[in-house]
Order: sequence, then C-alpha cells, then structure tokens
Amino acid sequence: MRVTLLGTGDTTGTPTVGCDCETCREARDRDVERTRFSVHVENERTGETLLIDASPDFRYQFLRDEVALPDAAVITHIHFDHLDGLGNVFRILRSLEVYAADETDPATGESVAETVADDYHYLDAVTVHPTTPLETVRICGLDVTLVPVDHPPLSCYGLTVEDPETGAKLALTGDTSYAIPDRSRRQLADPDLLLADAIVPASLCASHRAGGRHENADGVPRTFGTKHMTREGALELAAELEATETRLVHLAHFYPAEEAFEEPLAVDGEVYEL
Repeated sequence: MRVTLLGTGDTTGTPTVGCDCETCREARDRDVERTRFSVHVENERTGETLLIDASPDFRYQFLRDEVALPDAAVITHIHFDHLDGLGNVFRILRSLEVYAADETDPATGESVAETVADDYHYLDAVTVHPTTPLETVRICGLDVTLVPVDHPPLSCYGLTVEDPETGAKLALTGDTSYAIPDRSRRQLADPDLLLADAIVPASLCASHRAGGRHENADGVPRTFGTKHMTREGALELAAELEATETRLVHLAHFYPAEEAFEEPLAVDGEVYEL
C-alpha cells in the first residue's frame, strides 16, 4: 500500500494567498507547500487507487505528484476543502465510486452521502455509496472503515484503511477535536501510519476567541477552539493509539516559522510504503 500525501494544509493552505507572514515566506524559500487536505492510496497488488477527500487543489495535486487518477474516493465531511475537488471528475473520469457516511447530520438534516449526491447530481461519473460508520467495506481491494470523530457543528469522520493480505494499516483522524469517541479510538489504534489533524500548536489557543479545551494534566490544551486538535493533542493521541509512525496534517500557516517545518509536521508530496 503506497500512501501519498497530496495535501497537508488547512482551509487556506501554506503559503496562503496574499500572505507575507514569516511562515509563508519560509515555505516559499524552502519550495514546499501545504495545499488543501487530500490523501492518495494505491493498492499495488491490484493497481487500484483510493482518494481520501477531494481537495479543491485536485488538478494541481495530481499533476504535481504524478499519481494515478482514483478508482474510488471517500469523503469524510462536507467542508469545501475536503469536498469541492469532486467537480474535477467532469470530463476526466468515466466513473468514480464515492463512499460517504449514511448517518443523518442534525446540523444539515441529511447524511454526508446525501449531501455529496445532491451537490454533484450533475456528474454522471459519480456514484455515491452510503456507508455505515464502524462497518468495514472493501474498496479497491482494501478494508476501509469510517470512524465518527468530533468536528462541530457538522458530522465528520476519520477512517482506517487496511490491507487484508499484508495487515498494513493506515489511520486518519479526520478533522477533529481531541474528543474522539472511545469506539473510534479503538478502531484507529495500532496503525503503521497515523495522519493526525494538528492545526496549530497549543500556545496559540490563547489567541482563539474560544480559547482551548481538553487540557491535559499539565494544563496544555489538546483542542484549539472547538474543532481541531493542537499539535500537542495530536501527539498525545498518537502515543495513546501506539502509532508506529505519525505525520501531523491539516496544518495552518499560523505555526511560528521556527516551528512550522519541524518533525513530525508533514508537507505535500510525502510518500509512505506500508
């Protein structure tokens, strides 16, 4: 299973358009970037490929990293930076199987699957498969399980991708606070590679209008505001899940420049063989 990190940034990416902060300047100097979130998974045994979230930067990411177009996709939630890349299917793919949760979201009155089907009803290539969280489905020869996480006010999901022959396991937290339900934590546990939402360091919580929450025993916030984990929260989660390797993703350009490219913060284009 080959995993390519197509997009490791948050809603605006790094460098951010129109921004001349030290972190964005440093990214330009290093010639690295964090486009909007997306992950490409290739089943090397079958030659099939799975896309996890459809970034608005879809076209650029696929051209830049020269990966194969997807046979299927999983959409974790309906925020534009994870969904709107589906429009790139038009006149590029003849078919794309799209998997998304079938649970009704109280905030929208419909499931993620229903929203995807409604928003992209004009794309004949897209076939949406409503998928029950915590029930494993076989996609591209891999075992995929959606796991509920905490990203208010919308329903949001992380997931695991496991190779049924080799036992290799990829886990993604999805966009989430530290308050991931226990059942989801059990499903996410023991991955060979964990991709964990870590939007900013905990030190920036004081500047958020909602502050920080889910403090650890030392008073360090593990959630920034209400929706995303801090770097410290993500690393604590990785330790709890006993991840063999961890990469922090969905990163904002608000990281101080001297911290923004330290390990284990990911940048676009990283490739992992599991």
